[in-house]
Amino acid sequence: MTVMTLDRIDIKILNELQQNASLTNVELATRVSLSPSPCLARVRNLEKLGVIDRRIAVLDASVLGLGLTAFIQVRLEKQVQNSLDNFTRAIDRLGQVMECYLMTGDSDYLLRVMASDIEDLEDLIVNKLSRIPGVSSIKSNLALKKISHKTVLPIDATRPVQIRPCQSTARHGGRAAKATYEIPELAASPEHGVTFGLPRTDELAGAGAS
Repeated sequence: MTVMTLDRIDIKILNELQQNASLTNVELATRVSLSPSPCLARVRNLEKLGVIDRRIAVLDASVLGLGLTAFIQVRLEKQVQNSLDNFTRAIDRLGQVMECYLMTGDSDYLLRVMASDIEDLEDLIVNKLSRIPGVSSIKSNLALKKISHKTVLPIDATRPVQIRPCQSTARHGGRAAKATYEIPELAASPEHGVTFGLPRTDELAGAGAS
């Protein structure tokens, strides 16, 4: 498999776009000390390689009334491929699930979900997650306060980064690129949360009052 190297200019471009993806090409070129044409060529190459997956707007959840964040641990009855595939398809259809990780340890999956209030969370757990075939248990932790949230990946601009393009991004029309070093993305529950299993309404009401 071919190994490609991103130089310091590529990494500077990525770091600038991570901070503000709405920069025009002229603005970006100025910030990375390039003329517009080679800057645009580098950006298009990064997109082709799959290093730039897509460009999005980051919304303020609190302004939109999505003030409740929960981390949900899910166990399946059996870890067989069919059950894993069914769960993945079901989770993809739930817009409230912001992140989903296949885990080691006691739980099979860890989800980060967002809801408008405790009743909204109850509906997600009782009427959606618990009804996915193969789910055997659900445990949830409510986040009391968001301390830190980052969308910028920690790319070291002082050294080159080697990537291995692979063919796994057909949905974006390009090729994905995998770095030769990986920094695991951790989704940990807050230190002080409210924990409950597959809940009854009174349990959820009590959790909301904590």
